[in-house]
Order: sequence, then structure tokens, then C-alpha cells
Amino acid sequence: MIETRVSFRYAKSLLDLSLEKGQLEQVREDMQLVFDTIRDNHELSVMLKSPIIKTDKKNEVLKAIFGGKIGVISSEFINIITNKRREMELEGIAGAFLTQYKTHKQILTAVITTASGLDKSLREKVMQIVKGSTKSEVELTEKVNKDLIGGFVLRVGDKQVDASILRQIKNLDRSFSENPYIKEI
Repeated sequence: MIETRVSFRYAKSLLDLSLEKGQLEQVREDMQLVFDTIRDNHELSVMLKSPIIKTDKKNEVLKAIFGGKIGVISSEFINIITNKRREMELEGIAGAFLTQYKTHKQILTAVITTASGLDKSLREKVMQIVKGSTKSEVELTEKVNKDLIGGFVLRVGDKQVDASILRQIKNLDRSFSENPYIKEI
């Protein structure tokens, strides 16, 4: 997903409108549904980006998919987007809205990658540590990467802690390749 300047501006407008109307949480749920639906359905994404399919057909498809599942503000917003022929930006707008929502609510996203996943007690400990260091609300996303062998990689914002066995092996390999005891000729 690419958040363009256009998607950022539309998302900002939607955020401001939802705050003004007191419907921020409802619109966030709607945009999460829109984002997930478009991201998970390749055919829908291709249809929205197709210049061959007419705008009214795209609008009908979107109403059939989201009709009755999203609120009035979100429904009218999608209608405006399609009438302005910006439906190809809908996934980006929804993603940009979710990003701006997290910024507005001061929610940080922490991504932890492990070799086998976290159990409940370990997940709670990670949340406590991250919350204690950031002094803000934290949303934890878990990923599994078998290549790590063990340990974890934790990313919060632009900071990363790599305590994986894979990283330690790479560091050892690098230190062995730089042998200071043998003079190179």
C-alpha cells in the first residue's frame, strides 16, 4: 500500500469530519474494514484501479460490499471519492486514515518478530516494557520468522532491538572474517 499525498489529504479531511461529528471510533472501524477488504481481495483492488470499468459500476460494487456494514459518514465519503474518480486511492486513504488516527490518539505500533511466537505471559511482559519506555498507548503486532532461530527483534517506531540468535551468528561470522592476527599481503 502506498500512501500518496492525495490519500493523506483525503484521510485528514475524513479525520477532521469524524472528530467534528463525534464519530471517530465508528469511522475508524469502517476504514479498518475498507482497508482490510481491499488489501485482502486482489480482484477488488484491480477493479478499483481499472480505467476501463466505469465509475458508476465501481460505486455499485462498493455499495454492495459495504452497504449496511459501515456508517453514514464513511458511506458518503466513499461515494464522494468515487464521484471524484479517486477510487483507486481508496485503500491508501483508508490506510492513511488509520495512521493519522493512531497519531491523533498517540498510539504507537510495536512489532515483535520471534522464531516461534509469544505466549500470553511473555506478551504481557513485552507490553509492560514497551509501555514503560514510551509513556504512550501501544499496539503490539506479532510476526513469526523461523530464520531467527531464537530470540526476538522488537521495533517501536524508528527504534529496533535485535536480540536474535541469527544476528549473533552474523556478528560472530563478521568478527571471524576480520582476523587481526594474520597480516594480509
